[in-house]
Amino acid sequence: MNMWKSENVIIIGAGGHAKVIADIIIKSGDRLIGFIDDNLPKDSMVINYPVLGKTEDIYKFGDTASFIIGIGNNYTRKQIAERHDIKWHTAIHPSAVISIDVDIGEGTAIMANAVINPSTKISRHCIINSGAVVEHDNTIADYVHVSPNASTGGTVNIGALTHIGIGAVVKNNISVSSECIVGAGAVVVKDIVDKGVYVGVPAKKVNLSFGKL
Repeated sequence: MNMWKSENVIIIGAGGHAKVIADIIIKSGDRLIGFIDDNLPKDSMVINYPVLGKTEDIYKFGDTASFIIGIGNNYTRKQIAERHDIKWHTAIHPSAVISIDVDIGEGTAIMANAVINPSTKISRHCIINSGAVVEHDNTIADYVHVSPNASTGGTVNIGALTHIGIGAVVKNNISVSSECIVGAGAVVVKDIVDKGVYVGVPAKKVNLSFGKL
C-alpha cells in the first residue's frame, strides 16, 4: 500500500467481506471507486458505492485503478488472481499493528485490530482478519485466511490456501500443510502434514471429504 499517495481502488466482489474491505480502503485515505460483481446488476448500489460491472469489465478500469479481491473463499481468490494481470491493492486497516521487518504481499487484506509481529512474511492475497494475532517469524503462504481472533505463535508456517478458523490457536514452531481447514476454536499443538479438516483441542483430523473453502 502506498503510504504517501492515495489510490483509486475497485473491489472485486460485493458481499459482506467486500464491505469490510471497503471500510479499510475508506479509512486508510484511499478512494473507493466501486465494486465488480458478476451477481449484481450494473449501477446497483452497495453501501452507497456503485457496482461498475462484471469481471469481464475489469480491464476497462485497469489504467485508472488498483484492485483487491473482496471474497473470503481462498480458492476463488486464487482463481481470480491468476486469471487477471492487473495492479493489486493491499488494504491495511489503520488500527492494525504491523511491526518492523514485516513483508506483506500484494492483494492482501489486514483487518481492524490485527497484530503482525516482527520478521513475519504474509504472502499474496491473504486475509488476516479482525483481531487476529500473527506472531514473530511466521511465514503465511498465498491465499491463506486467518480468521477473527485466531492466533499463531512464533515461527509458524502456514501453507497455501489454508483456512485458520475463528478463535483457533496454532502453537509456536508448528507447520500447517497447504489446503487445510483448522476449525473454529481448535488448538494445533503438532505439525499438520496432510491436507484436510482439523478440529478440537488438541486439533485432530476428522474423517470428512476435503472440500474447497
